[in-house]
Amino acid sequence: MKIKGYLLGVAAAVSYGLNPAFTLPLYADGMNPDSVLVLRYGFAIVIVACMMLGFKRSFRIPRQSVLPLFCLGILMALSSLLLFCSYNHMAAGIASTILFVYPIFVALLMTLFRGEKLTLSTIICLTVATTGILMLYNTGNGETLSLVGTLLVVASAVSYAIYLVWIGTRKLLPLSTLTLTFYVICFGSTLFVGRLIGGSSTLTLPSTWYLWLDTFALALFPTAVSLLCTKAAIASIGSTPTAILGALEPVTALIVGMIFFNEGMTLREAIGIVLVLAAVSLVVSRKK
Repeated sequence: MKIKGYLLGVAAAVSYGLNPAFTLPLYADGMNPDSVLVLRYGFAIVIVACMMLGFKRSFRIPRQSVLPLFCLGILMALSSLLLFCSYNHMAAGIASTILFVYPIFVALLMTLFRGEKLTLSTIICLTVATTGILMLYNTGNGETLSLVGTLLVVASAVSYAIYLVWIGTRKLLPLSTLTLTFYVICFGSTLFVGRLIGGSSTLTLPSTWYLWLDTFALALFPTAVSLLCTKAAIASIGSTPTAILGALEPVTALIVGMIFFNEGMTLREAIGIVLVLAAVSLVVSRKK
């Protein structure tokens, strides 16, 4: 049923957009990005493993798939780390909106490395998206977004775009979606564990029991639920409509920021957000 597919696509986007809702309370409790992410990935490993057992997916992978999966895991983890670090420098809703330019980077990478033609519509969309980001960066009253925060989000988008392009070029077809995701999360978690062991960061834990539930929810909704709903939505309505519905991710993050964390929004920022979402939606749907 098409309606069911669209509802699943909405659920996938909204659940991923809840990242700030579960992350910011942990930051307020004194936790750092590495600690939040190591707990998120740890719980996610358990959740996805249970899913694999429930769906009777094999944990066995070909030896030649280990290195690609490790690299993909590091790319995914790096994207998460950069995004979570950006929350310390700017409003989470704005960060999530800037992150949504990753499909444009995918288009550029596909042009550079896969031989796809860079169309006029893509160039126009790049211009519109850049204009939107500049409007977000400069509020018009003399204040600007944090340069560090902006660069962190853009780097996160680039890392995720490389992940998407790479995963489409590697011959990992024998692996199920859950199996691939399980090992990507496992290998990705080594980045945070390595940073903690190496002294680049210190491990901080939630101070209250309900914040432990917060870390579990962070692994469940933006990770496990989003993964399952995305897969089901693509099977029902296709990848293009599902990707377009992904525009609800930053919208959800913005709403969460305004309702629960008193993050304000100016008219200039609202226009910038609309430009970014419109540009990316056109890039994703241009072939449609």
